[in-house]
Amino acid sequence: MSAATTFDEINEAKATMSHIYDQPDPRAYVRELRKLNYAIPGSAKPIFQTLIGHLQRWRNSTVHVLDIGCSYGVNAALLKHDLSMAELYEHWSQPSLARAEPEEIVARDRKFFDGLDRQDAISVIGLDPASSAIAFGEETGLLYEGYALDLENEPLPSTGMENLSLVDLVISTGCVGYVTEKSFDRLLPTMMQGRPPWIANFVLRMFPFDAIAESLAERGYVTEKLESRTFPQRRFASGGEARQVMRQLSRCGVDPEGEEAEGHLVAEFFLSRPVEEAAEASLEELLAVRRPVISRYADRDMADRMGPREN
Repeated sequence: MSAATTFDEINEAKATMSHIYDQPDPRAYVRELRKLNYAIPGSAKPIFQTLIGHLQRWRNSTVHVLDIGCSYGVNAALLKHDLSMAELYEHWSQPSLARAEPEEIVARDRKFFDGLDRQDAISVIGLDPASSAIAFGEETGLLYEGYALDLENEPLPSTGMENLSLVDLVISTGCVGYVTEKSFDRLLPTMMQGRPPWIANFVLRMFPFDAIAESLAERGYVTEKLESRTFPQRRFASGGEARQVMRQLSRCGVDPEGEEAEGHLVAEFFLSRPVEEAAEASLEELLAVRRPVISRYADRDMADRMGPREN
């Protein structure tokens, strides 16, 4: 059975939320995911900040980030403007916006984000099949550039991808499972025309990461899993979803006690780096710096209540 087929079957355990990911603006996204305490971008933020800080020092330049499965540019908003998930949820769910046209939301958000302090040493490129979400990210300035592509089912275009060679850090906060090694195999030849990027993935525990790690190893990468922590993604949408996820975890030999059994989908963190760079410091050593290098303050949202958890 192929990895893609396996992932399709595993995805059947999850609640379907595809309807919220490709709207003209994030209001439906916020309405649904806020109910479920969707918090993984906020939990991931301090780790991404620490990695970006290292890359800024070692590569002495603006860090170009590729966010796979970027949706509306949530990770970009958190990293570039030092916002929290709670602040983004509040911003996009104000009652006064209920009847606004999408064009009004875009214009309002362009002004809003332009008026915030920003981390100029970060540039974010977005990749997502959701063309409307990509357009929102570009039009509001959250994304420097966006690619509305489904690399699981189509090749990387032969032109217009030049900026991928600038990428220093690839991030994802939940797309593995919809994205397999196919997408990485299609991205990496172009990205590796420059200096090979670091690749940072938050992966739900019911999805095996082996095939992606093996594909990256063939290109000279070493992948490490953060063993000391896990990261709640969101609450289960229903009892039915919880039962299906528990069955899938059992099939994978993953013990949900103290993790998914507490009522949440739970992710693990994987970092893949070129072998020579991975030899300089372990993942645990990289993340030993508790204070983010580029942030004035740590994330302040529901992730504080949900995790991350120390094992």
